[in-house]
Amino acid sequence: MIELDEMDDDLRKIHEASMAVLEQTGMRFHHPKVLEIMRQNRIRIEGQTAFFTREQVIDWVSKAPTHFKMHARNPNYDFVVGGDHVEVCPGSGSSFVCEVDGTKHAALMSDYINFLKLYHQSSYYKVNGGIVVQPTDIGRSTIALMLYATMVFSDKVIITGTGTAKEVEQLMDMLGIVFGGKTSLADKPRCLTIVNTNTPLQFDTNMLETMMVFNKYKQPVVIAAASMAGTTAPMTLAGTIALANAEVLAGIAVAQMINKGTPVIYGSQSTTSDMRTGSIAIGAPEGALAYQYAARLAKSYGLPCRGGGTLTDAKTLSVQAGYESMLTLLASYSAKTNLIFQSSGIMDSYNSMCYEKFIADLEIIGMVKRYIDGVKVDAETLAVDEITEVGIAGQFLTSDHTMKHFRKEPFLPDISLRGAVGGDPSAKLMDNIKAKQDKLLASYCQPEMSTEVQGKLVEYLIECGYDSKLIESLNGRIQSAPYSFVRFRPCTEQ
Repeated sequence: MIELDEMDDDLRKIHEASMAVLEQTGMRFHHPKVLEIMRQNRIRIEGQTAFFTREQVIDWVSKAPTHFKMHARNPNYDFVVGGDHVEVCPGSGSSFVCEVDGTKHAALMSDYINFLKLYHQSSYYKVNGGIVVQPTDIGRSTIALMLYATMVFSDKVIITGTGTAKEVEQLMDMLGIVFGGKTSLADKPRCLTIVNTNTPLQFDTNMLETMMVFNKYKQPVVIAAASMAGTTAPMTLAGTIALANAEVLAGIAVAQMINKGTPVIYGSQSTTSDMRTGSIAIGAPEGALAYQYAARLAKSYGLPCRGGGTLTDAKTLSVQAGYESMLTLLASYSAKTNLIFQSSGIMDSYNSMCYEKFIADLEIIGMVKRYIDGVKVDAETLAVDEITEVGIAGQFLTSDHTMKHFRKEPFLPDISLRGAVGGDPSAKLMDNIKAKQDKLLASYCQPEMSTEVQGKLVEYLIECGYDSKLIESLNGRIQSAPYSFVRFRPCTEQ
């Protein structure tokens, strides 16, 4: 339900600016079928540019669901998208894997699978997949192979990549094999993807084809703008937010024209540019503010929302990586952003994923979750009787009340250093990170998938032209150097 009357003055001004942009400047859509759909719904079209009235935007956006449920292969990972529900989601889009000292290697399929396993092992995540890294060793068309790996190595809610209509239909075919047919997908959202605008004010062909296929099967899409103040958007943050808002609302309206009631998520990955270099600044406070405003706008429109996570421009695992990542995640979490992407491992302005930062970011997620949980105040937690019993100059260390609460009241870090530490503290912290990483990977066990279903997936990929030896190699992938080699087994073999 859209509640424009409840917007504060700043949000209303941003909304009105966005409406003026869509009425006066319009938005370009690089797809004739989408243009025809809009024309049939009385949107004014000039060439490839669509112009929306305020009434049209509000009418179509209001048809999107306020919330919906995502269904995993393992129902323990099902969750609701919308309201004040918050879920963290994987990193996305990096072409490199970065070591702690800043050295990089091109991302490989083994890296992709390693990260799938790490996300699967973390209790913070109910989502897995997408373009965690972009593998460089399996050919150009990779989204079907990455979906196959995601379904084989995890049974959490699925994120996929984007592509041409043909490529995305292949994804739906594969989901149909696992979940009982393509026609059943519309009954239960099984996967989601990110459809990005091309700022300023464009949607490219692949994004629109991805949107149309997902809308056809009522699988959710995150419609997101990644505007950069000063380069692809106005230098002022208010102007950047207004431009991004216009782009996202136009995309959501079109999604509803394609298939009314299809689930969508209002997305923003907008931030500022560093005007000294022209580069994106993903760890900047302006990005954190943009996520907060995006969440507030989305909730005013009655839409689920997506923002950014532990984002940093740091080139190494450093103090910069820590303070920027904490700021951006806390901003999104405190705004009750429903889906927080790029929530662990990402660094170097989206260019790299880092195994060690992944582990450090899990610590940040835990700390932020504890902070957001706040303080529970009741008779038990106020502990007046306990204080009276211990009395003046007493101690609480050995009290029954402490024994009852010490494991669940405070946040217990996995890697952070507290108390006395012998030797080099920095080395000890890195040892803790390595130990946590090794523990997660060594304890990984592959979720069950019937040999019949997996066989059908393999047969389908071969029919689509994928190399059978490459597909088979994915099933037995092991960790790549420099980490210890551990061959993983299905849980049923334990």
